[in-house]
Amino acid sequence: MIEQPHITQTSALPAAVIRITVPRSELQAAMGPGYTELMETLAAQGIPPAGAWFTHHLRMDPEVFDFYIGAPVAAPITPRGRVQPRELPAALVARTVYHGPYEGLPDAWGEFDVWITAQGLSPAPGLWEVYQFGPESGADPAAYRTQLSRPLA
Repeated sequence: MIEQPHITQTSALPAAVIRITVPRSELQAAMGPGYTELMETLAAQGIPPAGAWFTHHLRMDPEVFDFYIGAPVAAPITPRGRVQPRELPAALVARTVYHGPYEGLPDAWGEFDVWITAQGLSPAPGLWEVYQFGPESGADPAAYRTQLSRPLA
């Protein structure tokens, strides 16, 4: 389900983002339109994404998702509507890659969190997922790849 986790230091990553706060039940309904709005805004400004799109979750509440949908950028963006410039922060993180459909992400995070605890590590608030290979890349959900990163305290 997940690749062997490891610890790595990330660098700050300039990005274009949309902040979304929704009840858990509305997550899927918010993701598609948010992603489309983000990509259309970048295209309108002539700025291609400089890597795979991501979500940066700010707090882990089982009822409410408070997060950014984002894409790394190599050039500054002009704020437009909900799309704003921001950075994915530099951090010491535990990292792995999950192989499979998005519906399996909660179990993948559970497996990953067990590994983090077993290493004697303490997670800091938040987490991010980088969608390396998904529906925009191919039709087979078993081939999806999602990089999971959990900042460490």
